[in-house]
Amino acid sequence: MAIPAAELRLFDGRLIVAAANDAYRRAGLDEHRAQSLLTSELAQRVIALLDSDHKSVEFPLQLGDVIDCRYFQATLTRSAEGQMDACVLMLVDHTAQHHTERSLRREMTTDSLTGLPNRQGFGDLIESMMATGQRHAVLVIDLNRFGRLNACMGSLVGDELLITVARRVKGALRSRDSIGRIGGNEFGILMMMDGSEDEAHILADRIDRAMRAPFRLTDYEVNVEASVGIAFNEGPDGDAEELIRHAQFAVKHAKTAGRTETYHPQAFTIARAQFAMETALRRAIENDGLHLAYQPICDLATGRTVSFEALARWIDVDGQSHSPTEFIPVAEESGLIVPLGRWAVHEALSQLAAWDRAAGGDCGVRMSVNVSAIQLQRDDIPSVIEAALAQAGIAGERLTLELTESAIVGDPDRVTAIMKALKALGTTIAMDDFGTGYSSLAYLQKLPIDVLKIDRSFIGGMLADRDKIAIVRAILGLGQALGMQTTAEGIEAVELGQTLAALGCTYGQGYYYARPLDPDAAFAMIARQV
Repeated sequence: MAIPAAELRLFDGRLIVAAANDAYRRAGLDEHRAQSLLTSELAQRVIALLDSDHKSVEFPLQLGDVIDCRYFQATLTRSAEGQMDACVLMLVDHTAQHHTERSLRREMTTDSLTGLPNRQGFGDLIESMMATGQRHAVLVIDLNRFGRLNACMGSLVGDELLITVARRVKGALRSRDSIGRIGGNEFGILMMMDGSEDEAHILADRIDRAMRAPFRLTDYEVNVEASVGIAFNEGPDGDAEELIRHAQFAVKHAKTAGRTETYHPQAFTIARAQFAMETALRRAIENDGLHLAYQPICDLATGRTVSFEALARWIDVDGQSHSPTEFIPVAEESGLIVPLGRWAVHEALSQLAAWDRAAGGDCGVRMSVNVSAIQLQRDDIPSVIEAALAQAGIAGERLTLELTESAIVGDPDRVTAIMKALKALGTTIAMDDFGTGYSSLAYLQKLPIDVLKIDRSFIGGMLADRDKIAIVRAILGLGQALGMQTTAEGIEAVELGQTLAALGCTYGQGYYYARPLDPDAAFAMIARQV
């Protein structure tokens, strides 16, 4: 409601209430509050209005103390009587509207479960800190395996745990630090820093110690581990949401590393580059932008090429060549290894069929294809292989599937069933990079493995290193005892091939025989053997 509250005049440089009506008094503006109107700010507004050509001016006006405060929209208008030193003050009471907006704002920025600031409210706290110019850090706490606990014990137990965690973490903070719940099982800490960045790490250690004790809930006692990531503000022009994301990026690495991690801009740059590579790789897979190169595997006794290992190669649309050591990890992390692996199997077998047609029958070589541990977990490998063999018209006996040790030991029971299904198709199973991972005699004895591939790290420099020779000799003896064939990787000199053959190694591959070849060059090598 607009209230023609009072007529204001300038008298000897002072602002006075020359007249006030009943509406002014009904608004609760008694003499004491009337005097509070006569502030320097209001006087300046009156002077500015009287000295200008404007007829009126609007502005917000707050009256009263913190406990009993009213909010108005004020309008100053030149006196209708044409007096040069007087104007009329009109007020619109916005107190109720202001309280409603403040209540809604509080609900929007508060987590209903813990009563802490939510992500938006936590961001507001960071922005307020940034405005002061005070150095600060954001810590993100992520509860490990919370989803599993929530699924096993129910959401009520999960909620009780979150409330208890919030209380315990809050108890580990200093009085000037703030805490918020910024995600389902993530808490954010805003800490003011007086000294070095070690302060944040000291706080992280204190939180870690607080989290180690069991949490006693209504019906359960549970142990919860937490990971902590830290990000420091880059300056007064920083962005609150970006600072939170940086701390979340650090906590992601902390979960992998098993220790508190600090955000580094370079790491984020690398991650963005990997994301860009993931996008480009996805397009390359969808648009047939990759190709295979073929490295020969030779019989060490005769020197004859008996097989080719299919190796993925990628040249992007800009003509830049990407090493498999760059894009394969990205493919595995993003899940693109599944379509990539399927494509590699179909492409390799199609190429083997093309060589058969060019040779007028069986060209006399086999094909070897790598299978990622991620693909083994997520894909129906036996069905994929069966379909690819049928489509190419290739017998399973001419395909070797190379699995890494990590793929085998991750879920041995499931892998055993997959291997048996693959063996039923006639395929050969090779354990790749043997000796570099989790080798176990129990796995070798239990699983239907046909070939052990000795990693190149044992082959390179073998002739000058007695320990390497001893390791290679032991692997070869193990393979012979278990009835397995052996393949040595990384042979780059004739002496290596001869020594390995003398030690009983079956096959070899490496730059001494040939680098990975394109299909035509590989077939030319096959044709020379006929």
